[in-house]
Amino acid sequence: MSMRIRTSALTALTVAALAAGTVVTAPAAGAAPKAAAPKFLSASELPPHPTSSWTAGPVTEGFPEGLGFCVSTEGVPSYDYRHREFRTDLDTGAVQLTVVTSTAALAKALAKHYDDLIRTCADRIEEADPDVQAEGRDYGSLPVEEGARVRGLHTETSWGASDIALLSVGQDGRTVTVVQWGQMGDFGDAPVAAFKKTTTTAVKKLY
Repeated sequence: MSMRIRTSALTALTVAALAAGTVVTAPAAGAAPKAAAPKFLSASELPPHPTSSWTAGPVTEGFPEGLGFCVSTEGVPSYDYRHREFRTDLDTGAVQLTVVTSTAALAKALAKHYDDLIRTCADRIEEADPDVQAEGRDYGSLPVEEGARVRGLHTETSWGASDIALLSVGQDGRTVTVVQWGQMGDFGDAPVAAFKKTTTTAVKKLY
């Protein structure tokens, strides 16, 4: 999803995320034992842009607003969220989220929860806003650490705005990472092979 997605589509996506009803049971705040913080992607590890280099923002505490389109904290309390945003000089952006849980079993459940939210995101978008058409695609799983999955999402508004996003969820032990890349365009503009490589790197690099 483009980081500069139009207002109507943005509203639809946000409402859709908040409407997701799946709940993952989590321990109370502060229950997760402290350990080394997971590492993040660098700008050079994102899918190459043909005309602009990537710039990486700082690693920041909290849940990134940009992921709220399909993935949210709804029903997932008391986790340690950190994120990093990336941008180019053009209309292309990306974000990585890391979530540290207290056990590998909770991380597995959380990864499935996030993947389910991404898988059903297109339907929720269309239900939330009749002016937006959405289609999701499954690009398969990746054999890295405890596993990762890559999906695509295309949205088009009634006035012709078209945005493409690639999203992935991966797990390493008790940590989950979500990566999103987005720009204007459609499925033909999605660098799927390069994004799979980025996802593999993101999961391997966590620890």
